[in-house]
Amino acid sequence: MRLEPELWEALLEICDREGQDMSSLVRKVEQIGHAGGRTSAVRVFVMSYFRDAATEPGHIGCGHGSLSLGRHQEAARSAA
Repeated sequence: MRLEPELWEALLEICDREGQDMSSLVRKVEQIGHAGGRTSAVRVFVMSYFRDAATEPGHIGCGHGSLSLGRHQEAARSAA
């Protein structure tokens, strides 16, 4: 699956928030389905996830997990 670095980082953040590994999350996204295939489905999922909750209180209000200081910060440091 080919994604832009920013989408990989966003996907890692979602995995961190939801306490899931990448493979499990992508399988769940695939099960939801999308006419454009797996990569398109993941892009739409990432956009929808953050669109539903654009702030930390919004994430909590949507039932998303809270952000731990784990993989997301490591990915951000590596990108800098």
